[in-house]
Amino acid sequence: MSYAIRQIEPRDDAAVESIIRTCLLEFGGDRPGTAWYDPGLGHFSQVYAVEGRRYWVAEDEAGRVAGGVGIGELPGVPGVCELQKMYCLKEARGTGAAKLLLDAAFSFARGRYRQCYLETFGNMTAAHRFYEKNGFRRIDAPLGSTGHFGCDVMYLKDL
Repeated sequence: MSYAIRQIEPRDDAAVESIIRTCLLEFGGDRPGTAWYDPGLGHFSQVYAVEGRRYWVAEDEAGRVAGGVGIGELPGVPGVCELQKMYCLKEARGTGAAKLLLDAAFSFARGRYRQCYLETFGNMTAAHRFYEKNGFRRIDAPLGSTGHFGCDVMYLKDL
């Protein structure tokens, strides 16, 4: 399966929300302090349509959105962006879709930010391997004020 990476459009909002909620349920993330409760969930085409932010989707050959990723400023930490809401459906994992999404995010972030931060769950071990393979290093404490106190693993990458 091949994927096209493009910026989110209003027609993608419901699909992206469904993907995120599906993945959060899979990993026990349907609780306070996670993306499950983010007020912008379901409206990413608006949330990411501002300076310094973007959201991309991976669209398969049939035109179905199978994953997405965002970049946004990290509140309280100048020069650092946050890799946000990176989720792919099970069938898209291991296909290269996530790498394409990550590359789009890094292309946007470079030149705008010095570092990229992310938060995730300890039980998302495949995601940990993916992030480490792509230059993220695990850090001991959270940065900034994301509001995601339900995430217990943090990473940082120099851009």
